[in-house]
Amino acid sequence: MYEDFVRERITQLRLKKGVSEYQMSYDLGHSRGYVYNISSGKALPPLKEFFAICDYFNITPAQFFDIETQSPELIQKAIDGMNKLNEDDVLMLLGIINRMLK
Repeated sequence: MYEDFVRERITQLRLKKGVSEYQMSYDLGHSRGYVYNISSGKALPPLKEFFAICDYFNITPAQFFDIETQSPELIQKAIDGMNKLNEDDVLMLLGIINRMLK
């Protein structure tokens, strides 16, 4: 079950990023069939490579497993930006978010 989730999630994130299996394999420093082997069920990435895959998608491992978040890479960019703001600006953004959710 978890193996299928990991494979499907990598495929989903890869397609959303718009890269081929070959390109992703190359970008991660592996042979051309590396991501194909993961996607096809022949292999799973070891933990060190899983972290590299998360970095490749600019997400945290927690965001990788969060199926409710449609665009985890965008959420991470927002969090990174908010970490650079002062408290007053973060409160202003929270007000905007709350207003939009109504």
